[in-house]
Amino acid sequence: MSKPQDHVDAWLARLAGERQASAHTVDGYRRDLAKLLRWMDTQGIASFDALEPNRMRGFVATEHRAGLSPKSLQRLLSSCRSLFRQLTREGLLDHDPLAGVRGPKVHRKLPQVLDVDEATTLVETQSEGALNVRDRAMLELFYSSGLRLSELTGLRWIDLDLQQGEVRVLGKGSKTRIVPVGRHAVAALRALGEKEGMVPEQPVFKGRGGAPINPRTVQLRLKTLAVQQGMAKHIHPHLLRHTFASHMLESSGDLRAVQELLGHADIATTQIYTHLDFQHLARVYDAAHPRAKRK
Repeated sequence: MSKPQDHVDAWLARLAGERQASAHTVDGYRRDLAKLLRWMDTQGIASFDALEPNRMRGFVATEHRAGLSPKSLQRLLSSCRSLFRQLTREGLLDHDPLAGVRGPKVHRKLPQVLDVDEATTLVETQSEGALNVRDRAMLELFYSSGLRLSELTGLRWIDLDLQQGEVRVLGKGSKTRIVPVGRHAVAALRALGEKEGMVPEQPVFKGRGGAPINPRTVQLRLKTLAVQQGMAKHIHPHLLRHTFASHMLESSGDLRAVQELLGHADIATTQIYTHLDFQHLARVYDAAHPRAKRK
């Protein structure tokens, strides 16, 4: 009979192979499932067949007492469910060990965003020296198209159609989508291309030795530029993605379109921006309505 570790290894291999999950995703599953295997070992549980809901509630309680946050516990349960579903499909498990098991409720924080003036100030920042053209192109593209950090660092010139104002990006789950590029971003990218050349297969944003720029380098550059502008908010690449999404929804009200632009598989992920939009509307109401309770 196969050991639990063998089943986990097979599931991780399937994730990386057939499902083409990213290395980051696979590592997350590996860490979560390692917690389950260690707990099973301490409980003397030799197979997944011996797991049932009450025991799994004990597992969750153990991890909670060890200091795991509600969000991390939810992710841990999701990893376990994925494994158990696969084992069930393969006929290796005849019941759901997590039936009726729920983790603690996660109070989801709304993402911080920049207002239009703050976003404009940041993307029009003039950095010092030879990096100015590259930095401007990165900032404009982040805010123009709402790219993830990994999507921007992996971009090649062949992925850009500056004539049509479009960029093809490879997102999560190896899914490709086409995203518009605004005129300011097009101009900044043309300036970068004129400076460094637009060799189709080469990275748009280069690091040392002509390799794609390191994600950490991008994060540090944004932080530096924000400090130069005296911005109090913590500026990072995903903040610009949040800002793009919020401003798009605020102007258009089209949740489905924003979902497509962001590359979200589930519209529930995009719906958080409707809460941001409501916050904006509430501020306008409080400031303008004669019967509003102004603070």
